[in-house]
Amino acid sequence: MRIYDISVPLSSLTPTYPGDPGIEVSQWLSIAKGDAANVSLLHMGAHSGTHVDAPAHFIEDALQVGSLALNVLTGEAQVVRVPDSVSVIEEDFVVANCSAATKRVLFKTRNSSFWRDQEQGFRADYTYLHPDAAAQLVKLGIELVGIDYLSVEQFKSEGFKTHHILLSNGIVIVEGLDLSEVSAGIYELICLPLRLAAGSGDGAPARAILRTVPTTS
Repeated sequence: MRIYDISVPLSSLTPTYPGDPGIEVSQWLSIAKGDAANVSLLHMGAHSGTHVDAPAHFIEDALQVGSLALNVLTGEAQVVRVPDSVSVIEEDFVVANCSAATKRVLFKTRNSSFWRDQEQGFRADYTYLHPDAAAQLVKLGIELVGIDYLSVEQFKSEGFKTHHILLSNGIVIVEGLDLSEVSAGIYELICLPLRLAAGSGDGAPARAILRTVPTTS
């Protein structure tokens, strides 16, 4: 069984969505400075790096990240390879490539290559999910959708239709994945966001991994 870490490392160089807080990791206590232990101080938004969007992200009084069902965040997942020539995941692509047999879909796009050069900052030209494609995922009964950049939504979207379609139908969104080393296929996903009990519960950073599914003879 092989394990793939599909989480993005967090540092001050890690791009964040424009308007979100930047990531800062500083030393609060330091053994080198005479303290008894090393303690780091983290400053970041809830949607930094690899993170989970809860319905409360766009819907007032909706389900918060600390209350998301763990059986949705873990289980069989389909990694779907999107050609590098595709900048918008359309409804027809979902119809042709996504199966209702697997309730979790992760889209591997050209976005994953962006993580290899974080010094270039945020990339506004990322591949995103069209609202019609989101509606088709709802029809398929998908429970979790993941993508390999900081939003499933087109940059500077005015109505955030893709988010609203998914979240209003109870579909958990995982953003900021790095699927560079993962081939298309079926895996076991384990994606656990921080159990935040304060704030609006809109989302939380997560550690996400994929495990290969043993084949049966």
